[in-house]
Amino acid sequence: MSAPRLRATPLPGIGVQYDLATRDGRQLSVVAHRDGARTVNVYRADDPDSCAQSLRLTGSEAGALIDALKPSHHSASLLYASDLGLVAERIEVAAASRFNGRVLGETRMRTETGASVVAVLRRAEAIPSPAPDFRLAGGDILIVVGTREGVDAAAAILGRE
Repeated sequence: MSAPRLRATPLPGIGVQYDLATRDGRQLSVVAHRDGARTVNVYRADDPDSCAQSLRLTGSEAGALIDALKPSHHSASLLYASDLGLVAERIEVAAASRFNGRVLGETRMRTETGASVVAVLRRAEAIPSPAPDFRLAGGDILIVVGTREGVDAAAAILGRE
């Protein structure tokens, strides 16, 4: 059986549409919007030009769906897993997080979870080894290292789960 073919179509001013035909002939598309949102479309089996269902997801929701569709060790946010039982993962600080605008030390993340923030990605800048007085902002991506349980607990503290 051949691998599924994904066709990409640029949508100027919007993003990119990815089309996929499933093994049983169903048509799916995902529109990757420039703002990070995704729209998933499922087309009718009896009329592949007619959309049966459309679902718009935020960037975070799309990431959660990716995590659900892939084994956890292949998570889009997972950077590394070691034989020592440590993982490195990206965790986004949501705009709605209670820690948006507060300093890293207030999260008590390392104390409560044993996981460490080793870097913060903010727009095009990487901030290595942020100090406890580093002020978090919505949209920051924290690179967190720890056990699987510790990293999951750190994500919960930041409000991802």
